[in-house]
Amino acid sequence: MAETRLIQGRYQLLDIIGRGGMGEVWRARDASLGRLVAVKCLKPIGPQHDASYLRVLRERFRREAQVAASLQHRGVTVVHDFGEYDGILYLVMELLEGRNLSQLLDDSQPHPLPVADTVEIAAQVSAALAYTHRQGVVHRDLKPANIMRLTDGTVKICDFGIARLGDDIGLTSRLTGTGVAMGTPHYMSPEQISGGVVDHRSDLYSLGCVLYELATGAPPFDHEDAWAVLVGHRDTPPEPLRSHRPELPPSFADVVLDLLAKDPGERPDDAAALASRITRGREPGAHTLQAADRNAAPDGTGIGIGAPAASGDGGQSPGVGAPLAGGQPRLPGWARHMTTGSKATGSGALPLEAVDRSAGLTGSWTGPLASPPQAAPSVEAKRPTPSPGLLDRLAIRHHAGLSFARLGRWEEAGEVHRAVAAEREQALGPDHPDTLASRYEIAFTLGRLGRPADALREYAQVAGGRERVLGPDHPDTLAARQETAYVLGQLGRHLEAHQVYVTVLAIRERVIGTDHPDTLRCRHNLAFNLSRLGRLDESYRMAYEVAAARGRVLGALHPDTLVTRYEVAYALGQLGRWDEALRTYREVATAREQALGADHPDTLASRYEVGISLGRLGRSQEALALYRELAADRTRVHGGADPETLRARHGLGVNLGRLGRWEEALAEARDVCAVRERVLGHDHPDTLVSRREVAVCLGWLDRWPDALTAYHQVATARARVLGDDHPDTLASRNDEAQCLERLGRNEEAVAVYRQAAALHRAQTPRDD
Repeated sequence: MAETRLIQGRYQLLDIIGRGGMGEVWRARDASLGRLVAVKCLKPIGPQHDASYLRVLRERFRREAQVAASLQHRGVTVVHDFGEYDGILYLVMELLEGRNLSQLLDDSQPHPLPVADTVEIAAQVSAALAYTHRQGVVHRDLKPANIMRLTDGTVKICDFGIARLGDDIGLTSRLTGTGVAMGTPHYMSPEQISGGVVDHRSDLYSLGCVLYELATGAPPFDHEDAWAVLVGHRDTPPEPLRSHRPELPPSFADVVLDLLAKDPGERPDDAAALASRITRGREPGAHTLQAADRNAAPDGTGIGIGAPAASGDGGQSPGVGAPLAGGQPRLPGWARHMTTGSKATGSGALPLEAVDRSAGLTGSWTGPLASPPQAAPSVEAKRPTPSPGLLDRLAIRHHAGLSFARLGRWEEAGEVHRAVAAEREQALGPDHPDTLASRYEIAFTLGRLGRPADALREYAQVAGGRERVLGPDHPDTLAARQETAYVLGQLGRHLEAHQVYVTVLAIRERVIGTDHPDTLRCRHNLAFNLSRLGRLDESYRMAYEVAAARGRVLGALHPDTLVTRYEVAYALGQLGRWDEALRTYREVATAREQALGADHPDTLASRYEVGISLGRLGRSQEALALYRELAADRTRVHGGADPETLRARHGLGVNLGRLGRWEEALAEARDVCAVRERVLGHDHPDTLVSRREVAVCLGWLDRWPDALTAYHQVATARARVLGDDHPDTLASRNDEAQCLERLGRNEEAVAVYRQAAALHRAQTPRDD
């Protein structure tokens, strides 16, 4: 683009005024009309994508650009033209003279904006949102960098209709390993975080976050860690504005807090009512409040859209780690480029034919949609372009599947994702990123349902498809390969898992650095897998290093840091250093209670491991008391049939046995086994663990024939589910052989031992 400096023979590019994750913004001259404009050029959509994907992307861009061009309001940036040139999607907009609100905040540091200015901005943005919401358009990424204040005082909202393309082009950063793209953390509504229904009220919540920052100098949930920000939006009431800045008008402070209601139904009804409320709430002496803010920096002037800035979509975001008052960065650098990935869409049905396609446009579509290829189309090219309505419905159903997963309803989640994947494959093709995203979630549910072999096949196909479409180094490709390694570990194929982890880790370190959270997650998994390979010292050292790095990058109380410290404790236990393991587990439990609460599942899981450590140290009476309390807490919080409640009860039974109370232990084991079989299934790993515990109790009670029956059932089930050569299957065969010896059936015992030994040798790598 920079080489030609001319688009469609009409727009002469003069100089870059902004650059960010989605592309560049140029100051340009419209040769036809002799005026200066701003041209936003999205990143190339080159040949790495399949034909159907590119058609959908171009159609979505065309639809979003037409919606943006149809918006005609003083408070919305005017879109003049759009199209594609040399593989680059571009949008032509009015050139604005002024500063975005993020820049104004930076200019005014260490003070917030003057009160009168903040109230005036609030009134103008509310009026603009009232107009766009009446048109059925929701912005979905309202933040200071997307709101401009011009030199004449006019306030305009930018980036309606195009920022959502960042997700389609594959530019969206991910906060977690779940495959859910997360948005700009400081301004996201709770429903955006949870994947719920997003409508015009989400814009109002984001506006509340923006106004809170303008009025106080910091967003309502101002933490360096994106996870803590999201938890704040979801769970924590914001502090009253006047506790930070007493001179704020009470009526205005109340408006902002109402906008920040967690429940959309508790926010103001619409932006029009909000604008009226702000206007009515202006106090006669508002201008005199500027005297209290006389230390604030005056507004700067400069080029509007895309005024020089270090990051963001098209250069409208503040620089990475831009400081707040006190010099603290808003987020670590790795989180600053997050975008929601789905911006301006209709809050209601806005049929495409209802849009005035000529409004604000100086020409027709100039990209490939106007020029069909001359050659005979391929089979893939014959696929009809799916309607936007179909894609939206599938996206809603995809989120419904994710919601089922968050509730632990894995069967229902799997059914939803399988149905959506089938429709997406038919509409978009097997290698389209949306189809692969659905198949990734299918694999995830299969893993949670105890079907690792099926999950492995699905992950392998997703990884292959993503490598073809996105490339081997793309984060989504690496995520699928990393999950492939995880299920290989579940299947006992730890050497293969190790090789995949090592390969993925090398790419992550090269592409995103050693301290990036995704790199640290991969190293964490590698440490876990090393312990399963028996390389315990290496596992401990790596886990210890990752815990230290996560503490440095994410904070000592971040869940990921505590997960790795939990793994450090596990490695210590495997090394027989149970005193240290007990101390570490207790520290993790205390930290999790502080960060997450006493009843959080992770806190309760740490208490469970404290019990394991106490038992290993021969302190079974303490372990028994702990498990009684834990089982009661689990029952209270999650119910008696919850898998983790049953795990606590299993620990209770084990320690009854260690204290020689075998009849009580047998009764507990049988009861837990029966509930697990009913809830989890006959062949679930937890059910088989309980059935083995029944066999152990029977043996100690000298009821060896019954014990043999139980041991044989466990071994047969594990062979069926995991394979004959899985370590758990081999361990069960050894249990069975020992029981045969107890019954004096030595020849049968020797045969079982030999069979297990042969399978073990076959899976053990040779040193050649």
